[in-house]
Amino acid sequence: MAVCRDCGKELGSTPLVYAAPAPVSYLALPPEEQRKRAEISSDQCVIDGEHFFVRANLRIPIAGRDEHFEWGVWTTLSKPNFLRMTDLWQTPGRETEPPYFGWLSPELRLVYGQSTINLKTHVHTQPVGSRPHVELEHTDHPLAVEQHHGITWERVEEIAAILHHADSS
Repeated sequence: MAVCRDCGKELGSTPLVYAAPAPVSYLALPPEEQRKRAEISSDQCVIDGEHFFVRANLRIPIAGRDEHFEWGVWTTLSKPNFLRMTDLWQTPGRETEPPYFGWLSPELRLVYGQSTINLKTHVHTQPVGSRPHVELEHTDHPLAVEQHHGITWERVEEIAAILHHADSS
């Protein structure tokens, strides 16, 4: 049972996965504009027929554990790459595709202290039935550092507390 270090409230088990509900560009639209200008599913989003997004997993290794911490994120794709990924969506062996370039689209500033929008990504297609996996370009951004070097269990608990307080306000 996780307990928030800031307020002492029991948080239940510490979540290992958090997910952005949609790309920030979609969330920035008023609801009536979302309905008119965008198509969104659990895995893909298209805005105005010219902005293309795919949902993916950004895994962060946890030191001393076999499991990962994971952000469910959205990333942009170019139109040709989006169409290619869509064409191969149900094709066995699609994971042999080279990674697609994209820009990260969730805002995780609350956790990382700076914007995460438009970090450079490489989107790796996974076997049919699995979401793509996102690899951030090596930079000094805290999220990229965490992905490439891992985090401690204490950091996982810290993220849970930060997001707990964000949900409470």
